[in-house]
Amino acid sequence: MFEWLKLLRWDWRDEIGRFNILNSVWMRTPGRLGFTWRNRHIPRYFAESGHGVKIHDGVRFRGIHRIRCGDDVEIGVDNFLQASGGLSLGDRVITGPGVRIWTVNHHFDDVTRPINDQGFDYAPVSIGADCWLGAGVFVMPGVVLPEGCVVSAHSVVACKKYPPFAILAGHPARVIGRRDAPHRANPGLVAENQA
Repeated sequence: MFEWLKLLRWDWRDEIGRFNILNSVWMRTPGRLGFTWRNRHIPRYFAESGHGVKIHDGVRFRGIHRIRCGDDVEIGVDNFLQASGGLSLGDRVITGPGVRIWTVNHHFDDVTRPINDQGFDYAPVSIGADCWLGAGVFVMPGVVLPEGCVVSAHSVVACKKYPPFAILAGHPARVIGRRDAPHRANPGLVAENQA
């Protein structure tokens, strides 16, 4: 029985262990109380944090001390940020519900050894200012999204080069449009809005 108290005390001595204990309590706390606590306390554990960071309920972190976050970033409900390889979120980044950002991957080249015994590859992820990741987006290790990109729901963003202000969709994500170009899905609607 006392073994779990020893483990709790051991975790409490470590800054990241202390964060994990506190976050397990506050991660799912609903309403303004939970929202206020997350917004005031979680960014303190980031490597760098801007002002006005909003963290919704259910967000899980790994490698929280490797996150660099700009101003007015909004991290959506039930996100999972695996940041052990380094994660940079520019100013005004928005992530929808269920977004996953990964910075680590398993080695798996040696077929004679179990994958669990082969180690890891760490590759930082950088998401530029004013990007919006829709619900359920998965961002792979090593991705660099430039300023102003929008990623459609349930897309998988792999390590490709993307232009600024691109609209991305698919698995793997590809450019389907640009934010700085007139919307082409319904030309009649564009003409009506310009009149």
